[in-house]
Amino acid sequence: SLEDAEHAHNQPALLNAPEPFASLAKLSVALADVDELPAHALAKAGHRLNVDVPGRKWQQIEAFASRLQFADAPGHWLDWCAGKGHLGRRLLQTGQQLTCVEYDPALVASGQALSQRHQLHALHIEQDVLAATAAPLLKASHTPVALHACGDLHVQLMRLASAAGCKQLAIAPCCYNRISQANYAPMSAAAQGSGLQLSLDDLALPMSETVTAGARVRRQRDTSMARRLGFDLLQRDLRGIDDYLPTPSLPSAWLDKSFADYCHHLAGLKDLSTIAAQDWSAREKAGWRRLAHVRNLELVRGLFRRPLELWLVLDRALFLMEQGYAVRLGTFCESPLTPRNLLLLAERS
Repeated sequence: SLEDAEHAHNQPALLNAPEPFASLAKLSVALADVDELPAHALAKAGHRLNVDVPGRKWQQIEAFASRLQFADAPGHWLDWCAGKGHLGRRLLQTGQQLTCVEYDPALVASGQALSQRHQLHALHIEQDVLAATAAPLLKASHTPVALHACGDLHVQLMRLASAAGCKQLAIAPCCYNRISQANYAPMSAAAQGSGLQLSLDDLALPMSETVTAGARVRRQRDTSMARRLGFDLLQRDLRGIDDYLPTPSLPSAWLDKSFADYCHHLAGLKDLSTIAAQDWSAREKAGWRRLAHVRNLELVRGLFRRPLELWLVLDRALFLMEQGYAVRLGTFCESPLTPRNLLLLAERS
C-alpha cells in the first residue's frame, strides 16, 4: 500500500521484501556503513545567540560544531556560503577571527547586523564564490567550514582551500546535483578511473530522502503526483498512444479544485480533444493506485541512495588526500536531524 511504502521510504533496507530485494538491501547496508565522528563538549553559546535561528538548523550547527577537532586550534574561521553567519558565530571564541562569505546581499546585511547585535567581531563579505574573484579571499591562516553548501559551491571551496594552503577544513556536502555540467566530473584519480557515469538525475538520488516535510506538505506532494499520474492514464486513452505526455506544473491552488476541472485544464493546455463523460472518481482512484505502485518502485531505487552518496563523499575525501590532507569521514548527527549528515574533516601537518 501507499502507507506501507511511505513508512519504508527512509529505511528501505529494513523492508521484508523478496529476492533480489533482500540481497540488495543487505549489500546496501554494508556499503553505507560509516562511523560517527567523536564529539567534544562545546563552549556555552553566547547569550541569545540561537534566537534568530530555526530550531532544526541550530541543532545541526551544534552537532556539526561539536565534531570539529583539529590538532591545532583554529585562529580564523571562514564560514563559506554562510547565509547570515549562524555557524561562524557559534564557532567563534575569544582570540579567534571570523569571516563569513555569502552571495545574497540581504543575508550579508542581516548577518552583519546580527554579529553587531551580539557584539562579535565578524567580517561579512558579499561574494559569488564561483567567480574568479573568490580565490584571493582564502588565506593559509583560514579554517574554512561549510555546512550544506550545495554541489559546485563546496567543490569550489575544496579546490580553493587546498590551493591557498589552508591547513584544515570541514565540509558537510549537500545537493550533489547542483553542478554546472550535464554529468558528474570525478575529483579524485580513483574516481576518474572508475567506469561509473553519473547524470544529474543520478546525482539527485541521495537528495530524494525526506525527513523534514510535515504531514500537510507530504499530503500536498502526494495529491499532486497522484493527480498527474491519473491524468497520464487519461491522456493515453484520449490520444490512443501508450506514451507519457509531459505537462506543465500547476499552482498548488489547483489541488483544491475538482479532479475533473484539473484534467480539463491540463487537456486544454495540451490541445487534447474534448474529454467525453468520465467516471472521475474512478479516474482519481486509479491515479492514487498508480502512486502506490511508483512508491514501491522507489523503494528499490532507495537502496542505492546512501551507497551512492558515500561514493561521492569518498571521491571528495580522496581528492583532499591527493592534496596532502589527512582526512576523517563520518557522521555528525543522526539522519532524522538531517539526512545530509556526512562530514569531512581534513588537516595538513
